[in-house]
Amino acid sequence: MQETESTSLLCKVTRRVSEMPVHLPPSVIPETPTPLNEIAEAVERIAPLHGLSSDERLWLAGHGQEIRLKTGETLFEEGQAAEQMILILKGEIHVRRHRTGPMTLFIGRAGQMTGLLPYSRMTNYGGQGFAVQDVWALLFHRSLFPEMMQAIPSFGQRVVNTLLDRVREVTRIEQQSEKLVALGKLAGNLAHELNNPSAAAQRAASGILSELRHFADGRYGLVSLCLSAEQVMAVQGWAREARARAAEASGETQALTAEREDVVLRWLSEQGITDGWKIAPELAELGVTREDLQLLPEFLSRDAMQVVLDQFASSLRAEHYAKAMLHSSERIFDLIQAIKSYSYMDRAPILEVDVPEGLEATLRMLQSRMKGVEIEREFQSGIPAISAYGSELNQVWTALIENALEAMKQRKTEGGQSEGYQPKLKLTCCIEGDMLLVEVWDNGPGISAELQDRIFEPFYTTKAPGHGLGLGLDSAMRIVRKHRGHLGVRSEPGATCFRVRLPLNQLQAY
Repeated sequence: MQETESTSLLCKVTRRVSEMPVHLPPSVIPETPTPLNEIAEAVERIAPLHGLSSDERLWLAGHGQEIRLKTGETLFEEGQAAEQMILILKGEIHVRRHRTGPMTLFIGRAGQMTGLLPYSRMTNYGGQGFAVQDVWALLFHRSLFPEMMQAIPSFGQRVVNTLLDRVREVTRIEQQSEKLVALGKLAGNLAHELNNPSAAAQRAASGILSELRHFADGRYGLVSLCLSAEQVMAVQGWAREARARAAEASGETQALTAEREDVVLRWLSEQGITDGWKIAPELAELGVTREDLQLLPEFLSRDAMQVVLDQFASSLRAEHYAKAMLHSSERIFDLIQAIKSYSYMDRAPILEVDVPEGLEATLRMLQSRMKGVEIEREFQSGIPAISAYGSELNQVWTALIENALEAMKQRKTEGGQSEGYQPKLKLTCCIEGDMLLVEVWDNGPGISAELQDRIFEPFYTTKAPGHGLGLGLDSAMRIVRKHRGHLGVRSEPGATCFRVRLPLNQLQAY
């Protein structure tokens, strides 16, 4: 009797299959359909469908449209209407976006139920789905969902569990993408900022080595002079007085220094000193005048002046290189401190955050992109610290400031608008009632009214493919909401303002 009922059911379900997507070629439908009992056995291997009765599995086997894709074939396109539930019986499907770069968003493997599911709000596919291995799958059109829920009473609960798992997976992927994007930006800015001081330190170290070799060779010339004690004292006194004038010459313009260099070079030529072009720049920068040099012939011969001035200039160059290395190392140290301040490294996740200090740290991190941009700050004094996730708030400031820089760059490069245009970034921070208000202004082209409603959508971007994932403002919105705050935008041509409001009392937020 049991065999008769199953045979009857097989005859019944073979007369009803799901609608075939119109974009798929007929070649994906196998010429010889797989026996329903084999399909039913494969359905049992779908993880969310474990435990279905044999009749329920046969119902799915008979109502699904069987397809077979070869490696590289496309199952659906990005933006296409989602109308099919997919049971992957064998193989593997990857979903990727082309608009924001070939990034894999989702991987569907054998044993998974994916695509449009009952109760899902999915309307379009978020990327292109293609087979990375030969795929064997069943498709179910949405028109079958009501009948499917009646035929398989437990299907609703199974679908809900699958939807929850899918939300968690997509959220994890998005968060991972956000972190990678934030890390990439941080690494890029840091590499750019470190490039200049590290290159300067390398040049200075090379210069010091060169001067040390030159100085080592020149000491033999000093020894061969056999200067008397009185001459040595006179040279030391002259050098001390010359160095004492360095502070006076430090504030002079470059034109005055160049003029003094010409005077010094002429005097050296008059005295018959060779390689004066190597000596004159260092003496002029130190503030040595012609009158100072005219004291040397009183206690030194021409040959002695050649050796003494050459060694003196060499020591000055070595000092300049050492100062350059010191300045470069200080700059590198400041950048490391800025990184620690920006990321709140080695500190608790939730702490008392000084928002103006966070804005300043973000500006330091983006300094390499601020060339030619006028920055205006309006920070109210006495702003209290707020309890918050400091590193996450800095991600908000980074997203908003980068957005402003991109907008101003766009306006500057637009034809006919770059002439006389001065990019201007304005940051304000003040208390507004029981809220902390932060505003990021730019004088870019503005955001059209129809786009203002979409800029906070995840993965929405106006940038060229491969230049942005469209996660920056979405991430900023979620971080602000996490702090029980509000993020909004006001824009018109030439003036765009992103406004962030954060509660001063965050104790109830965590």
